[in-house]
Amino acid sequence: MVTFLLLLLLAVVLGIIGVAADGLGYLLAIGVVIFVADVVWLALVGARRMRRRPVR
Repeated sequence: MVTFLLLLLLAVVLGIIGVAADGLGYLLAIGVVIFVADVVWLALVGARRMRRRPVR
């Protein structure tokens, strides 16, 4: 969970810098890619945890 939050914070910071600074739009693109990868990673980890629980 800490990794998710750190990557989310990194994506937000890169996005803000990419929007605010002139000519650094690529940082916004990198932030978006990191955000999407982070959400996909969280979904995969969540799906993996749900499969391990025994059915009662």
